[in-house]
Amino acid sequence: MHLFGDEPTTRDRPRSAVTVRPRSRPVGKKRMKKSAGAFAALSLLTITTGLIDAATVLGFTVFAANMTGNIVFLGFSLGGSPEYALIPSVAALVGFVLGAWGAGFIVPAKLTPRPASTALGVQAVLIGIAAVIAMLSDAPGPTWQDWVILLILGAAMGLQNVISLASPVADMKTTVLTLTIAGIASELARGTQQRWGLRLVSIVLLLGGALGGTLIFLGLGMGWTLLAAALITAVGGVIFRSITTGDKWAADLTH
Repeated sequence: MHLFGDEPTTRDRPRSAVTVRPRSRPVGKKRMKKSAGAFAALSLLTITTGLIDAATVLGFTVFAANMTGNIVFLGFSLGGSPEYALIPSVAALVGFVLGAWGAGFIVPAKLTPRPASTALGVQAVLIGIAAVIAMLSDAPGPTWQDWVILLILGAAMGLQNVISLASPVADMKTTVLTLTIAGIASELARGTQQRWGLRLVSIVLLLGGALGGTLIFLGLGMGWTLLAAALITAVGGVIFRSITTGDKWAADLTH
């Protein structure tokens, strides 16, 4: 008991009022290894985005991963701009929607490694098919093969965007970096630069993928650029498959 307004001691307080500090657990080697695997897989997907968009922008003046740009290009085309054709933007957009729709059956709202691996396997196959079509298509000018390539690549990147959307690593986006750059700038103004690492890595990886994709495209052609993207995506799927853990598989990357 406490008298005359004295503060109650810990012993006098009800059990629910006693503050219990949780013990901090050191991150184990296995968990760190799993987080490193998730980081590696997401990094490879970011490089894939740069490769794919390098091939489609240089080859068709259209994006396969960035639908914001395609909507803008579609507006240019509808407005009568001769530099932007209607069919490429529509083909990529339709493929993207179909790919994202299909991914909804594979990838859960809260991403786990095994569904991610399955989705990336499908994505790698799609990109590989597009690569083969590009290598076999030698006809000059726009052809139906070009629209098929864009449709397939749009579907592949729709899959990847769903994976990125469901990923627990919010700062490791593999396709769109607009909010990433905005986050860095705003945190710089607030003086709360706590999550720069993954954001900067995403920017560098996408830039590197686009640079590498441009060099391969100009030197060897679209087919080899897409083949490189397919192989990198497949490796990312293998890495995800090797992560056998529960819902907290990427927890260490979120802090």
